[in-house]
Amino acid sequence: MIGLLSTSMLSANTIMGLDLINVSGLVEMITRFLLNLVVVWIITHFFYYPKSQRRDYYFTFMLISVSIFMLIYLMDGSKMKIGAALGLFAVFGILRYRTESVPIREMTYLFFLVALSVVNGMAAKLSLVELLVANLIFVLSVAICESNLLAKHVSCKFVKYDNVKLIVPERREEMKADLEKRLGVKITNIEIGSVDFLRDSALIKVFYKGTIGSNTADTLTKMPNNYE
Repeated sequence: MIGLLSTSMLSANTIMGLDLINVSGLVEMITRFLLNLVVVWIITHFFYYPKSQRRDYYFTFMLISVSIFMLIYLMDGSKMKIGAALGLFAVFGILRYRTESVPIREMTYLFFLVALSVVNGMAAKLSLVELLVANLIFVLSVAICESNLLAKHVSCKFVKYDNVKLIVPERREEMKADLEKRLGVKITNIEIGSVDFLRDSALIKVFYKGTIGSNTADTLTKMPNNYE
């Protein structure tokens, strides 16, 4: 009688050998997932997106963080060897899209958010307070690096310059004034690149102030092949 009762209770709590529900495990997973999702969203929405305005990377960062967290957590991240986690970094470290190379800023954020998701998925032995402090350190690190506390933001742009007679050192101030008038920005430095005397043109790199966010088009020296 006792054996039949135990068998019936076991079948009520398991299906095909799998636990029907583990309340404590479910609560822990949801809590860690929501914490990771909120922190990733804060970093992406308030620090990355305002400067880049790249919705495609916004979408990528959010979904990759969810994927990495669930992968690490459901594979029992507390027992995974560190080599498996670092292998994920290696995969995304060499990531390239078919249409364009991933800019260095986007690659940095991608690596950063993968690291954050791995930490949240593997930190099973940490208390909730310790996990909150770890995530706060991630957020503060981004906030400090994106601010002007460490370094002043200076943008740069490649320009094909047609007035080659001004590229000589003694006329640098005249060239600077000419470029500021044409570009409408405050120039801080100018670097002279290749010079074509046959076409009276030079490729120069202009450093200037006055840009709110990063602009990936600033670093282009020629029209992309897939531009239409």
